[in-house]
Amino acid sequence: MASKRTLKRNVNYVMGDIIEAAFLHQMVNPKGDQVKSEAIVEDAMRSYDELITKINDNSVENKGKHLKAVNKQLEEKAHDLVKDINALNA
Repeated sequence: MASKRTLKRNVNYVMGDIIEAAFLHQMVNPKGDQVKSEAIVEDAMRSYDELITKINDNSVENKGKHLKAVNKQLEEKAHDLVKDINALNA
């Protein structure tokens, strides 16, 4: 399993890219519905905070298993947010 540092970096990059894609959509479609893309940004920021909090939780017994679960949550949340961004373009 990757280190906490690597996992934090991955969370930062993934959520940052999702937020950037939502803002890019707003810039490309200025007359479009901004509320949906803003909701995606807020969801990504909330998810970022939740994932970082879980990574920093030192009260878990099996840290490797815990970090794998957090990584899985990151993948699932990122997949959902990317689907939402793609739905904006449809």
